[in-house]
Amino acid sequence: MEEVKELQSLPRIGDQAPSFQAMTTFGPISFPDDFKGKWIVFFSHPADFTPVCSTEFLAFAKLKDEFDKRNVQLLGLSIDSNFSHIAWVMNLKEKTGVDISFPIVADADGKVAKLYGMLHPNASSTATVRAVFIIDPEGKIRAIIYYPLSNGRNMREILRLVDALQTTDKHGVATPANWVPEPQTWEFTEENTKVIVPPPATYEDALKRLQEGYECIDWYFCKKPIK
Repeated sequence: MEEVKELQSLPRIGDQAPSFQAMTTFGPISFPDDFKGKWIVFFSHPADFTPVCSTEFLAFAKLKDEFDKRNVQLLGLSIDSNFSHIAWVMNLKEKTGVDISFPIVADADGKVAKLYGMLHPNASSTATVRAVFIIDPEGKIRAIIYYPLSNGRNMREILRLVDALQTTDKHGVATPANWVPEPQTWEFTEENTKVIVPPPATYEDALKRLQEGYECIDWYFCKKPIK
Protein backbone atom coordinates (compact mmCIF):
# COMPACT_ATOMS: atom_id res chain seq x y z
CA MET A 1 0.00 0.00 0.00
CA GLU A 2 2.84 2.38 0.79
CA GLU A 3 4.38 1.67 -2.62
CA VAL A 4 1.08 2.54 -4.34
CA LYS A 5 0.89 5.85 -2.48
CA GLU A 6 4.47 6.66 -3.47
CA LEU A 7 3.75 5.97 -7.14
CA GLN A 8 0.65 8.14 -7.04
CA SER A 9 2.66 11.06 -5.69
CA LEU A 10 5.04 11.09 -8.66
CA PRO A 11 4.62 13.76 -11.35
CA ARG A 12 2.11 12.95 -14.04
CA ILE A 13 0.98 14.51 -17.31
CA GLY A 14 -1.07 17.62 -16.56
CA ASP A 15 0.63 18.26 -13.20
CA GLN A 16 2.63 21.36 -12.47
CA ALA A 17 6.32 20.52 -12.60
CA PRO A 18 7.67 20.06 -9.04
CA SER A 19 9.97 22.90 -8.04
CA PHE A 20 13.51 22.57 -6.77
CA GLN A 21 16.75 24.50 -6.43
CA ALA A 22 20.03 23.01 -7.55
CA MET A 23 23.52 23.66 -8.83
CA THR A 24 24.19 23.05 -12.52
CA THR A 25 27.11 23.32 -14.90
CA PHE A 26 25.81 26.82 -15.66
CA GLY A 27 25.36 27.85 -12.03
CA PRO A 28 22.46 27.63 -9.56
CA ILE A 29 18.89 27.42 -10.80
CA SER A 30 15.41 27.64 -9.35
CA PHE A 31 13.29 25.23 -11.35
CA PRO A 32 11.02 25.75 -13.18
CA ASP A 33 10.74 29.45 -12.29
CA ASP A 34 14.00 30.43 -14.00
CA PHE A 35 12.63 29.14 -17.31
CA LYS A 36 9.14 30.66 -17.28
CA GLY A 37 7.94 31.43 -20.78
CA LYS A 38 10.01 28.63 -22.30
CA TRP A 39 9.33 25.02 -23.10
CA ILE A 40 11.63 22.68 -21.18
CA VAL A 41 12.99 19.25 -22.05
CA PHE A 42 14.18 17.98 -18.66
CA PHE A 43 15.89 14.62 -18.97
CA SER A 44 17.92 12.26 -16.80
CA HIS A 45 20.81 10.02 -17.76
CA PRO A 46 22.28 7.12 -15.73
CA ALA A 47 25.78 8.51 -15.23
CA ASP A 48 28.52 10.77 -16.52
CA PHE A 49 31.37 9.25 -18.47
CA THR A 50 29.27 6.45 -19.91
CA PRO A 51 29.08 5.72 -23.64
CA VAL A 52 25.35 5.68 -24.26
CA CYS A 53 24.87 8.85 -22.21
CA SER A 54 27.68 10.50 -24.14
CA THR A 55 26.00 9.74 -27.46
CA GLU A 56 22.78 11.22 -26.12
CA PHE A 57 24.36 14.46 -24.95
CA LEU A 58 26.21 14.84 -28.23
CA ALA A 59 22.98 14.24 -30.10
CA PHE A 60 21.12 16.81 -27.99
CA ALA A 61 23.96 19.30 -28.43
CA LYS A 62 23.95 18.89 -32.21
CA LEU A 63 20.22 19.64 -32.28
CA LYS A 64 20.35 22.51 -29.79
CA ASP A 65 19.81 25.12 -32.50
CA GLU A 66 16.61 23.32 -33.50
CA PHE A 67 15.42 23.28 -29.89
CA ASP A 68 16.33 26.98 -29.58
CA LYS A 69 14.17 27.79 -32.62
CA ARG A 70 11.25 26.24 -30.77
CA ASN A 71 11.91 28.19 -27.55
CA VAL A 72 12.99 24.99 -25.77
CA GLN A 73 15.41 24.88 -22.83
CA LEU A 74 17.36 21.63 -22.55
CA LEU A 75 18.22 20.51 -19.02
CA GLY A 76 19.99 17.29 -18.07
CA LEU A 77 20.42 15.50 -14.74
CA SER A 78 22.17 12.52 -13.20
CA ILE A 79 23.11 11.45 -9.69
CA ASP A 80 26.60 12.92 -10.04
CA SER A 81 28.39 15.95 -8.63
CA ASN A 82 28.80 19.21 -10.48
CA PHE A 83 32.56 18.56 -10.68
CA SER A 84 31.84 15.27 -12.45
CA HIS A 85 29.46 16.98 -14.89
CA ILE A 86 32.00 19.68 -15.70
CA ALA A 87 34.80 17.16 -16.19
CA TRP A 88 32.57 15.08 -18.46
CA VAL A 89 31.45 17.91 -20.72
CA MET A 90 35.04 19.16 -20.96
CA ASN A 91 36.09 15.66 -21.95
CA LEU A 92 33.41 15.50 -24.63
CA LYS A 93 34.50 18.89 -25.93
CA GLU A 94 38.11 17.78 -26.07
CA LYS A 95 37.42 14.45 -27.73
CA THR A 96 34.66 15.41 -30.15
CA GLY A 97 34.77 19.18 -30.51
CA VAL A 98 31.09 19.35 -29.50
CA ASP A 99 30.14 21.89 -26.84
CA ILE A 100 27.45 20.80 -24.37
CA SER A 101 26.00 24.29 -24.13
CA PHE A 102 23.03 23.56 -21.87
CA PRO A 103 23.01 22.99 -18.10
CA ILE A 104 23.22 19.66 -16.30
CA VAL A 105 21.76 19.43 -12.78
CA ALA A 106 24.04 18.08 -10.07
CA ASP A 107 21.97 15.67 -7.97
CA ALA A 108 24.53 13.70 -5.97
CA ASP A 109 22.05 13.02 -3.14
CA GLY A 110 19.32 11.94 -5.58
CA LYS A 111 16.68 14.30 -4.18
CA VAL A 112 15.59 15.69 -7.55
CA ALA A 113 15.67 12.26 -9.16
CA LYS A 114 13.36 10.94 -6.44
CA LEU A 115 11.11 13.99 -6.73
CA TYR A 116 10.63 13.29 -10.45
CA GLY A 117 10.49 9.49 -10.25
CA MET A 118 13.68 9.03 -12.23
CA LEU A 119 14.93 6.21 -10.00
CA HIS A 120 13.40 2.84 -10.79
CA PRO A 121 14.69 0.32 -8.21
CA ASN A 122 14.17 -2.72 -10.44
CA ALA A 123 16.38 -1.10 -13.08
CA SER A 124 19.00 0.38 -10.75
CA SER A 125 19.06 1.63 -7.19
CA THR A 126 21.85 4.14 -7.87
CA ALA A 127 21.39 5.36 -11.44
CA THR A 128 18.49 7.19 -13.01
CA VAL A 129 16.64 5.72 -15.96
CA ARG A 130 16.45 7.78 -19.13
CA ALA A 131 13.42 9.88 -18.21
CA VAL A 132 12.17 12.78 -20.33
CA PHE A 133 9.76 15.44 -19.09
CA ILE A 134 8.43 17.97 -21.59
CA ILE A 135 7.17 21.02 -19.71
CA ASP A 136 5.29 23.91 -21.27
CA PRO A 137 5.83 27.66 -20.71
CA GLU A 138 3.26 27.62 -17.88
CA GLY A 139 5.25 24.99 -15.98
CA LYS A 140 2.82 22.15 -16.75
CA ILE A 141 4.08 18.66 -17.58
CA ARG A 142 2.85 17.83 -21.08
CA ALA A 143 4.64 14.55 -21.82
CA ILE A 144 6.70 11.94 -19.99
CA ILE A 145 8.84 9.28 -21.66
CA TYR A 146 10.91 6.58 -19.97
CA TYR A 147 13.72 4.69 -21.63
CA PRO A 148 15.80 1.91 -20.06
CA LEU A 149 19.44 2.30 -19.10
CA SER A 150 20.48 0.09 -22.00
CA ASN A 151 18.96 2.04 -24.90
CA GLY A 152 19.65 5.58 -25.99
CA ARG A 153 16.91 7.98 -26.93
CA ASN A 154 16.06 9.29 -30.37
CA MET A 155 16.44 13.05 -29.96
CA ARG A 156 14.66 13.71 -33.23
CA GLU A 157 11.63 11.94 -31.79
CA ILE A 158 11.76 14.20 -28.74
CA LEU A 159 12.03 17.21 -31.04
CA ARG A 160 9.12 15.83 -33.08
CA LEU A 161 7.03 15.49 -29.92
CA VAL A 162 7.76 19.13 -29.04
CA ASP A 163 6.61 20.11 -32.54
CA ALA A 164 3.45 18.06 -32.09
CA LEU A 165 2.63 19.63 -28.73
CA GLN A 166 3.27 23.14 -30.03
CA THR A 167 1.14 22.43 -33.12
CA THR A 168 -1.66 21.13 -30.90
CA ASP A 169 -1.58 24.29 -28.80
CA LYS A 170 -1.39 26.65 -31.77
CA HIS A 171 -4.03 25.07 -34.00
CA GLY A 172 -6.30 23.22 -31.56
CA VAL A 173 -5.70 19.88 -33.28
CA ALA A 174 -4.37 16.42 -32.47
CA THR A 175 -1.58 14.68 -34.37
CA PRO A 176 -1.71 11.12 -35.76
CA ALA A 177 0.89 8.37 -35.55
CA ASN A 178 4.19 9.23 -37.26
CA TRP A 179 3.16 12.88 -37.77
CA VAL A 180 5.98 15.28 -38.66
CA PRO A 181 5.79 18.99 -39.54
CA GLU A 182 8.12 19.09 -42.55
CA PRO A 183 8.77 16.04 -44.73
CA GLN A 184 11.94 17.50 -46.24
CA THR A 185 13.40 17.90 -42.76
CA TRP A 186 12.29 14.61 -41.28
CA GLU A 187 12.59 12.46 -44.40
CA PHE A 188 9.01 11.24 -44.18
CA THR A 189 6.23 11.47 -46.74
CA GLU A 190 3.78 14.34 -46.99
CA GLU A 191 1.17 12.09 -45.37
CA ASN A 192 2.99 12.32 -42.06
CA THR A 193 2.66 16.10 -41.92
CA LYS A 194 -1.13 16.12 -41.70
CA VAL A 195 -2.93 16.76 -38.43
CA ILE A 196 -6.16 15.32 -37.04
CA VAL A 197 -9.15 17.63 -36.80
CA PRO A 198 -10.99 17.32 -33.45
CA PRO A 199 -14.10 15.14 -33.88
CA PRO A 200 -17.49 16.88 -34.16
CA ALA A 201 -19.64 17.10 -31.05
CA THR A 202 -23.08 16.86 -32.66
CA TYR A 203 -24.85 14.92 -35.42
CA GLU A 204 -25.24 18.12 -37.44
CA ASP A 205 -21.52 18.83 -37.21
CA ALA A 206 -20.75 15.25 -38.19
CA LEU A 207 -22.77 15.58 -41.40
CA LYS A 208 -21.17 18.94 -42.13
CA ARG A 209 -17.67 17.62 -41.49
CA LEU A 210 -17.87 15.30 -44.50
CA GLN A 211 -18.54 18.30 -46.74
CA GLU A 212 -15.71 20.52 -45.47
CA GLY A 213 -12.98 19.23 -47.76
CA TYR A 214 -10.95 17.39 -45.17
CA GLU A 215 -9.43 13.98 -45.83
CA CYS A 216 -11.79 11.80 -43.84
CA ILE A 217 -11.53 8.13 -43.03
CA ASP A 218 -14.91 8.47 -41.34
CA TRP A 219 -16.95 11.27 -39.76
CA TYR A 220 -14.91 11.16 -36.55
CA PHE A 221 -11.50 10.66 -38.21
CA CYS A 222 -10.49 13.53 -40.48
CA LYS A 223 -7.11 15.01 -41.34
CA LYS A 224 -5.88 18.25 -42.85
CA PRO A 225 -2.49 19.73 -43.73
CA ILE A 226 -1.06 22.63 -41.74
CA LYS A 227 0.06 25.36 -44.11
